[in-house]
Amino acid sequence: MRARFSLTSIVLLLALLFVGTALAVKPDEMLADTALEARARALSEGLRCMVCQNQSIDESDADLARDLRILVRQRLVAGDTDQQVMDYVVSRYGEFVLLKPRFDLRNALLWGTPVLLLLVGGVFIALSARSRRTLATKSLSADEQATLDAILHRD
Repeated sequence: MRARFSLTSIVLLLALLFVGTALAVKPDEMLADTALEARARALSEGLRCMVCQNQSIDESDADLARDLRILVRQRLVAGDTDQQVMDYVVSRYGEFVLLKPRFDLRNALLWGTPVLLLLVGGVFIALSARSRRTLATKSLSADEQATLDAILHRD
């Protein structure tokens, strides 16, 4: 009895480890053409749910995510390419709808700031280490050495 319980527990834990993300796509949204449906799923994985904000529209149960999934499928059925669909959705909802933002001049500062900060920090550390080294290796003048010897030998 005890062995059966532990074996069942292990099987359930392993099953929970391999559970994938549940997709919110309803059967009535799916396209009959499997190639178009696969394209729609690929596009949906790259679009952010504007309600949930940390899920793709493919994973979200929100009404707006459902509307976006239907919009993507309508555009694909109308004959748009993947890029045209993404451009249309971005023009309608803005860059924030993309889970992975595009790189362009408007957001280059956003992408480049971490690298710039790392470079500035590295230069600052290198210069401060160099100035410490030069201060530590500077020898005393003859007058300073004589004053130091006099202080040390006052006993």
